[in-house]
Amino acid sequence: MSHSPLGAIWQVFLYPARDCTHASLYPFKGIFFFIGHPFLYPLARARLLPAFLLSTFVLLNLFFWTYLPQVAFLAIFHYTGSAWVNGTFLVLGEGAAIMALLFEAFLVDESQVDIFDAVLVYKGYEDLVKPFRPVSEDSLNNPVQRLGKPTRSSVYGPFSFRQIAEFILLLPLNFVPFVGVPLFLLLTGYRAGPLQHWRYFKLLDFDRKKRNAFAKKRKWQYTWYGAVYLLLQLVPVLSMLFLLTAAVSSALWAADLETRRRQQEARVIQVPEYTDDAAGDTV
Repeated sequence: MSHSPLGAIWQVFLYPARDCTHASLYPFKGIFFFIGHPFLYPLARARLLPAFLLSTFVLLNLFFWTYLPQVAFLAIFHYTGSAWVNGTFLVLGEGAAIMALLFEAFLVDESQVDIFDAVLVYKGYEDLVKPFRPVSEDSLNNPVQRLGKPTRSSVYGPFSFRQIAEFILLLPLNFVPFVGVPLFLLLTGYRAGPLQHWRYFKLLDFDRKKRNAFAKKRKWQYTWYGAVYLLLQLVPVLSMLFLLTAAVSSALWAADLETRRRQQEARVIQVPEYTDDAAGDTV
């Protein structure tokens, strides 16, 4: 995952739009899946109150102390209206970076692991989860209750200083009128997308080489997925809820990828190997 984000963004517009659009829809699918499946609610309930309080506190302070000065600075380069819009995204981006440091890195990862694993179990892929935690046959209608405590190190997404650094360094893109915000989301989404499948890569026992090859093959889908994921992180107050639904969406995508991967493997196994003996029998 060490390829140039600028190169990926340049090529993303040349890639077939169908696959990119399909990938970008998963964050929204995760939201609707979460709403429609109450077995996930207990995993979010304990996190939501501190999440809302923290998000509200950070954003209120940022908007009170920094919003008007930043809009005034942006007005030097922008039309008046675009300065207010870009200033809003700039402050929301700063808030997302702060909350990622204060909350995501320390308080939410365990819940994201449970949500991701529960969705995979719901989709019928408990065989992926079992090497990392027991999955009982009881409570078949409630995947969360089937999950035991992890028996191996289980991390949803590693804390990436590089991602945070890039996020902060790219914030000035919001100074650019009109195109600055979309560029900011795409460039930061390039890094964020594959990290949302870190858990999936671990369940597949991918080493770094396999992980990078898998992500590179789908880098444009991951870029669009990551951009939409980060856009939802800019939604005031609800961003912390979307942090949890992101685990749902990444698991739904992982389940679909796993379905296709196993179908391809099955087709390879079913194709008979060509031999001279077999050719002689048909003569």
